Amino acid sequence: MNNRRDPLPSLPQGSDAAFDSSEPQFLVVGRILRPHGVRGELRVEVHTAYPERFALYRTLYIGPTLVPYRIKKHRFHKNLVLLTLDGIDDRTQAEALRGQWLQIALEDAIPLQKGEYYTYQVIGMQVTTDDGQELGHVIEMMETGANDVYIVQGPRGEILLPDIPTVILKVDVPGRQMTVHLLDGLVE
Repeated sequence: MNNRRDPLPSLPQGSDAAFDSSEPQFLVVGRILRPHGVRGELRVEVHTAYPERFALYRTLYIGPTLVPYRIKKHRFHKNLVLLTLDGIDDRTQAEALRGQWLQIALEDAIPLQKGEYYTYQVIGMQVTTDDGQELGHVIEMMETGANDVYIVQGPRGEILLPDIPTVILKVDVPGRQMTVHLLDGLVE
């Protein structure tokens, strides 16, 4: 299925705020790993379904205080993006940003297509099986190589649900409801 877009809002995962149904103002698109070279270039781990956005947008917001930085240039290197930002001109300045989240303003996000949703919209959703069993709420989404996995916490404990069409039948964003089909072996 994998209809999600942009994995994280600007809220820390696992916080009570993750269950707030209001729209976040920013979406995470990457995390700074470390400096690259001595001229302030940054190695960035991509956290978006659309890495090409680094060519489309001019401003990124960094860290918990959301400091705006203009993008001077970017390039792709393996599974990473190498970024050069205005005001980050040497390795020392780049090192100070290590581990910080890169975010974009929600209004700058690529518009969703019909049937797509942001992951933050799924966190906290009530999960029910196609035969009416209440499984609990989505507490987290894990990215794996094959497909994403929703972690649901409820009366049966923790349940891992792969984001595949035979399991995730319906995601009702306005109704905050996910309908799933439990395959043999998913729940003990």
